[in-house]
Formats: sequence, C-alpha cells, structure tokens
Amino acid sequence: MRGRQVKREKSKLTSLWHALDEATFGAERTLNLRESLPSAAEARARTDIWLRSRQMSSAKEVLVITGRGNQSVGGVSVVRQEILKMLPSLRRAGVVESWKEHSPGSVVVQLAPMSSLLEAPRRRRANGSRESTPVDSAGLEGLQPETIQLLRQLAAQNLEALGIAHSPLFAEREMMRTFSTLMSAIPESGDREKELRDAIIKGIDEATE
Repeated sequence: MRGRQVKREKSKLTSLWHALDEATFGAERTLNLRESLPSAAEARARTDIWLRSRQMSSAKEVLVITGRGNQSVGGVSVVRQEILKMLPSLRRAGVVESWKEHSPGSVVVQLAPMSSLLEAPRRRRANGSRESTPVDSAGLEGLQPETIQLLRQLAAQNLEALGIAHSPLFAEREMMRTFSTLMSAIPESGDREKELRDAIIKGIDEATE
C-alpha cells in the first residue's frame, strides 16, 4: 500500500514538472526525443538539425528531453550520453553557447548568437583546422536581389567589426564565407532562401543591438 502511494506521488510530481516545462519552453522550444525512442545516431542527427534551426529562429534557450534511460540496459540513457557528447562540437561550431542538466532526463541548452556561428569558420582557420567546403559562388546568382543586398550588408558589418578596410575583393569573399556558413546550417527542406534571409536579418539586427 505504501509503495503504491509513493508511486502515485512520484507520478504527480512528474506530471507537474512536465506542465511547468511546457509552460516555460512551449512546443517550439522543446525537442522531445523520449517520445519517439530514436537510436543514438538518429537522436544526434535530429538534435543537430533542430538546434541549428532554433538558433536561426532567434530562440535563446531550449529544452532537449532525452529520457532517463529507465528502459535502457543498465538504466543508462544512450540517447542522453550521445547528446551530451555532441554538444561540445556544436559549441565549437558556434551553434551552442552552454548547457546544463535540467532534470535526470532533460537538458537546457543556451544557443549562441548568430555572430558566433559566423565567426566559427574564421576561428577554425586561424587554429589551423580545415574549413568546410564553401558554397559555389554560382549559388548567389539564383538569389533574389533583396537577399543579395542583405547578404552584402551583413558582410560589410562583419568586415567593419574586424577592422578590415572595405574593398570589393574583401566584400565578395566575406559574402561567400557568410553565405556558405549560413547555408550549411539551414535544413535542405522548406523555403531555404526565406530561411537564409531571416538568418541574415537576424545577424544584422544582432550587430545593431
């Protein structure tokens, strides 16, 4: 009898915790991996894409529910271990700023500002790391004039922040670098140019805050 009462109390506390999380983060800022029970590899790929998309949508703090691993071998969540293992690489990539345990089955992730994402390739190059393959400049030709103008504005802001004198050559290189960085973070599905434009605007706004 006592055991049943304890279980009921735990269930009530869990439900209350979930209700508080839902009120705090909402569906847009919550990734629930526990519901779909993905493999570790699937969870990693899904979380990578989701965190990058949340960064693009101006979210600052999000919740990733990994589950405690109660049904896993040894009671250890393989998904949770995989997510915690991937977060340092996303921090180096300028996607994630920090993270902390929210509960035994969830993690709160602080997303990095857009400027960190744009700066990451430059830091890797300065450290001697190989930079990701850039997008072909021909990709710019298919963009709408408004998108090109916004991209040029963001590139100019980046150069100004670095103290680099503005010139057509530097501007073109910075536009391509920025374009390549942002496109690599945008999912293949959906209206990619709209998402690109939204990301550029966010980057411009951050620089003026």
